[in-house]
Amino acid sequence: MPSYLTITDPIEHETEVRRSRFICALAPVGTEEEARAFIAGRRRLYGDANHNCTAYVIGSRAQKADDDGEPGGTAGTPMLEVLNRRGFADVVAVVTRYFGGVLLGAGGLVRAYGGAVGEALDRATSVRMVPATIMSVVVDHAHSGRLENDLRASPYPVRAVDYGADVTFEVAVADDARGGFARWLAGVTAGRAIALPGDGVHLREDRAVSSPERSA
Repeated sequence: MPSYLTITDPIEHETEVRRSRFICALAPVGTEEEARAFIAGRRRLYGDANHNCTAYVIGSRAQKADDDGEPGGTAGTPMLEVLNRRGFADVVAVVTRYFGGVLLGAGGLVRAYGGAVGEALDRATSVRMVPATIMSVVVDHAHSGRLENDLRASPYPVRAVDYGADVTFEVAVADDARGGFARWLAGVTAGRAIALPGDGVHLREDRAVSSPERSA
């Protein structure tokens, strides 16, 4: 699971090419449903526009482009190519076009739609997402309270807690921090807890660590 870039907040940026207006909106999304909802909202907002072309990339799971009436491959495809070439994912892009009366030709459309996304990305606040693993940390009830306090004070985000026969904490740990996490866990629990690797996820690089901030 490679690292990738995403954006932290929605952004809108407008460009003009030979009197046509190109309004690019970008938003961070985690699912295709979120991407489709954002697209629907932009199409409602700019229902009088000539075109609302779209592209999105969701992790390594899904990507899609739509030319919305522009000649095939001249709008959504170059938008998607910009996102991929620059290493962005979990992002949806909508470029709204108001025709200015001058035909741009296929090459001009490709440059205009791709350029609109590129300029918006230049202005967005981006963050790198790094591969991580959900670790299931299991400990007996007698020692779970202290461990929960230690975990919540540590750099390792707790995703969930299950109180069964033992207590299981689901903790997201950056892949390059798993060795340090294992040593930290052994120290704070005197070896009483075990950690089992689970699903792969991604964490923001600025919230992931390669070594813990506190030790036993």
